[in-house]
Amino acid sequence: MIFPTKQRDPELYPYRRGFYFSFFNALNWQVAIGTPTVLFMQQLGANSFQVGLVFSWTFLLTPAQVLSTTLLSRHGYKRLTMAGWGARSVCLLVPIGLCLLAPSDPVPWMINAMVGATFFYCLLRAIGTSALTTWFYQIVPAELRGRYWATDQLTTGVAIGVSLLVYAVFFTVLPPYQAFILLYLIAVLGALFAYQQLRQLPDAEKPKPISFEKVLTETPRLMTTPSFFRTYLWISVAFFAGITPLAPFAAYYLKTSAGVSSAQIILLTMLTYVGLIVANIAMRKHMDQIGAKPFFKGAFLCYALISVAWIVFLFTGGRAYWTLPLLFFLQGVGSGFWNSANLSYLVKILPEHDRALPVSIHGAVMTLIGGCTPVLWGLFLKAPGAVPAVDVPVFEGYYASLLVMCIAMLFFVRKLPETAGPVGPIFQGSWVLRPFRAVATLVNLIEDDSIHKETKKPDPGA
Repeated sequence: MIFPTKQRDPELYPYRRGFYFSFFNALNWQVAIGTPTVLFMQQLGANSFQVGLVFSWTFLLTPAQVLSTTLLSRHGYKRLTMAGWGARSVCLLVPIGLCLLAPSDPVPWMINAMVGATFFYCLLRAIGTSALTTWFYQIVPAELRGRYWATDQLTTGVAIGVSLLVYAVFFTVLPPYQAFILLYLIAVLGALFAYQQLRQLPDAEKPKPISFEKVLTETPRLMTTPSFFRTYLWISVAFFAGITPLAPFAAYYLKTSAGVSSAQIILLTMLTYVGLIVANIAMRKHMDQIGAKPFFKGAFLCYALISVAWIVFLFTGGRAYWTLPLLFFLQGVGSGFWNSANLSYLVKILPEHDRALPVSIHGAVMTLIGGCTPVLWGLFLKAPGAVPAVDVPVFEGYYASLLVMCIAMLFFVRKLPETAGPVGPIFQGSWVLRPFRAVATLVNLIEDDSIHKETKKPDPGA
């Protein structure tokens, strides 16, 4: 059982609605902004630029997530989260309608409709995310937060793994558009069930307005003043910008140019999540003892190996299919190493009393710039001709640039200071699978001491 019960875990049982929410919510976002939507765009006849744009909306709309925090003092955490989470699912009616039309040939307006629907989905999601993390952080007592977020991560991982297996079966036994209808219907149902769980959670006290004067004055200083934080910020930006295009374009290439089926790509995606979870399990036992830097190096080496293997795979005409499971698994391992080491290392170079703004700047700059790279690479990866495909020599160039970047990162990370040992984490379980949620910590700049008081909350499961 992944959900707590009164007998097995009476302390977490009152907060079971949060776990139910995470489970059903994963059924929604995994389809809406994950590999299934990349495959659906390919089915509609989208080119690499359009695929990159759809994948990037989550990151490019980071500013909307930050600006939405100004609404918290007026509407509160629960109301703002439910507004964003409820409205975003309406956008998924667009792909369901397109599936019902089932075009045999590419129709431009349908591709544009999907690009627009994903934009509004991610915009509304950004509004809800601006309140969600801090809302949950307040209603769960401090002594339970570590176990809560670990269980939240497990719940989300199980939902993703099971759903991807089911989706692979759909693509194996059904025609493409029928399979996509079922995927998006499950996503809509997941959203409805997740929304019902949010309704039954208690609200937290409304915060006071955020001090944007501090944000406006401190942000340029932190980004430009020589410091270990600035060095690490730009290392993170370069690395995230390098790896972000990998997932969408690997799936797009395999479907358009290598002849890999949608079911097989879904299973490969599942291996990425398996690798991510395995990496984080391995790190938990050793992070405090040896520090974050060895895991940074592990992430760089994983992506360097992935780059070399993909270059060989592409150069030989994409025949070594047996390497793909290992490459997707390593992608998850590298991502797991990076995400957890990143958040743990930030704690060590920032003063405990003033972490919120630097962490938010780090997350916002990293995700915003990283979100631009799939769009830019999408422009160059478009193969000549009317049939959507990937320009293989340019794709090889992408992996060559990623390899060079990983080698350079191994050199630069050596200059970062670190003392091994336990620290007070800023890590939360949901950030492992959705690291862009770290940007939501900007809400912690609210000038209200009441949110830091550890008081018992009403039973969220009542």
